[in-house]
Amino acid sequence: MRRREFITLLGGAAVAWPLAARAQQAGKIARIGFLGPSRDSPPPIAYYQAFLARLRALGFSEGETLRVEYRALNDPRGPFVAAAELVRSQPDLIVVEGPELSLQAVVGASGFIPIVMMAVNYDPVAHGYVESLARPGGNITGVIFRQLELAAKQVELLTQAFPEKKRLAALFDAQTADQLREAEQTATLLKVQFQALKLENPPYDFTGAFRSAAVRSAEMLLVLSSPAFTPYRSQIAELAIEQRLPTMFTFKHYAEAGGLMSYGFHFPTTYRRVAEYVAMILKGTRPADLPVERATKLEMVVNLKTAKAIGLELPTSILLRADEVID
Repeated sequence: MRRREFITLLGGAAVAWPLAARAQQAGKIARIGFLGPSRDSPPPIAYYQAFLARLRALGFSEGETLRVEYRALNDPRGPFVAAAELVRSQPDLIVVEGPELSLQAVVGASGFIPIVMMAVNYDPVAHGYVESLARPGGNITGVIFRQLELAAKQVELLTQAFPEKKRLAALFDAQTADQLREAEQTATLLKVQFQALKLENPPYDFTGAFRSAAVRSAEMLLVLSSPAFTPYRSQIAELAIEQRLPTMFTFKHYAEAGGLMSYGFHFPTTYRRVAEYVAMILKGTRPADLPVERATKLEMVVNLKTAKAIGLELPTSILLRADEVID
């Protein structure tokens, strides 16, 4: 049976599942499972708190009317074990954020439990998880992040900020190979030389990658949005400053750690929107009736302290475009 047919079958079963009755009985605590990034650093902690705050505003307070079982995507036992544990906790629904592997793990373990996804860099329609964005048709809905378009725009912004620089290096790993292709195509169109620096076999050798960039005389650096890079954002920023490389990242917390620029989706907004999906489902709305949305709120952050440290001056056009400037 193909994945789409299997998920459609599950969605049919979900129609009969009395979720509203289970979740809204007098005095009953709603239970959700959450598979997401490890909460061992400030950014994911802040996103998760935004999620809980929005749920509180919608009538679901953790410890009072809500209980959340959280598992990390980087669980050393793997996401499939983490997802199975969440299902054993008998949640009313599961929230899952991350690449396709994370959703695969949850779908494989969850049966017909409703799923609210934050799909990072894959197409849930093309891959058969939902019938269409407007009509998901099964037990899965949520929000999608299209990082491919971001990779192209990030290359454009770097070249606009530094039009005299013509050699661009990019850090990527297996999770961001599709972003790399988009970035390379854009660099070629802009007549910029492109050097791909793949990180393999964790823990990654970022020092070696920067050494390779220096050998090829890289003048700019694009760091693609692998979750495996996040714990090392300060190290990456420091290495770039040492080599006086202007950098572009996807997430604001890289710029806060010393990266020169970031351009990407505003994750707290999306976490709050996902909380709204959760509340609607817990109150009885079927996932099949909630269209899948595209994340749309973007933010650009510029770190002027880093610009000064590497002896560069950013053009006024870039500063005016920034949503936040770190002095």
